[in-house]
Amino acid sequence: MIKDPAYLKILKTGPGTSVQDLGRIGFSQFGVPYSGAMDHKAFSWINHLLKNKEYDAVLEISQPGFKAEFDSPTLICLAGAKVDCNLNGKPVSSFGLIPIVEGDTIEIGAFLQGSILYLGIKGGFQTDEILESKSWYQGITAEYTARKNALIPYFTTQEIPSFTNSKAKWNTSGFEKEAINVYPGPDWELLDKKSQKQLSEGSFTISNLKNRMAIQLEELIPNSLPELATAPVFPGTVQLTSGGKLIILMRDAQVTGGYPRILQFPEESLSVLAQKKPSQKIRFSFLKV
Repeated sequence: MIKDPAYLKILKTGPGTSVQDLGRIGFSQFGVPYSGAMDHKAFSWINHLLKNKEYDAVLEISQPGFKAEFDSPTLICLAGAKVDCNLNGKPVSSFGLIPIVEGDTIEIGAFLQGSILYLGIKGGFQTDEILESKSWYQGITAEYTARKNALIPYFTTQEIPSFTNSKAKWNTSGFEKEAINVYPGPDWELLDKKSQKQLSEGSFTISNLKNRMAIQLEELIPNSLPELATAPVFPGTVQLTSGGKLIILMRDAQVTGGYPRILQFPEESLSVLAQKKPSQKIRFSFLKV
């Protein structure tokens, strides 16, 4: 079947809209961040429903005020945050499959639950692949955030792909839960018992300092630990700064650091964290190593 090039034209967007896939795996020795979708669970759900390849690229949208137009027929899927969503001015669900015809416009309004929405498309978005990934990152890809009038390529067969609506439903209940699973980090045992107890029993607040690089928590942990020799860090590593700040590294974080690595979030927990909004509370639920 012949596939023609087509484009999604961004008519309006706030900051924080980008193309993401599973990220750049295997380049950390060169100082290249992993990048990729912040919420892997929502990302995987979209490609599963679209019957795409597991790594096909999607749009990651983290602000209301997004509007885009499709110039050719296709099938799209939304997942992640619960938002006000309109197709050609009429409300549609922000979860599941949506058939698209030429000239359709989609608009994203208020974020009701969660903080990141994903828009996937049949066959994935066809932006340039650099270092085995289409994920946008400043200094690696030509674009790192979408702008008004940007054209995001995809393929079309000029017909809406056939599909059946899945009976499975996207669940946002996890966006509100406070307890998030975590492992003790490599430097956990360097903490004194009082600090360990505070981390195990305390509640912590997501600050306004939340982006694709890191999430900073508001509460401080008294810290007399010295900075350590530079060591590998990963998405989900929690660093404790010399000033007592807790910093959770996310997808675009650096690949090495010198602060003590006191906690490590597993993959599933990172997806939960990605959907948290500033001022929301979290607690650490420790998993056995």
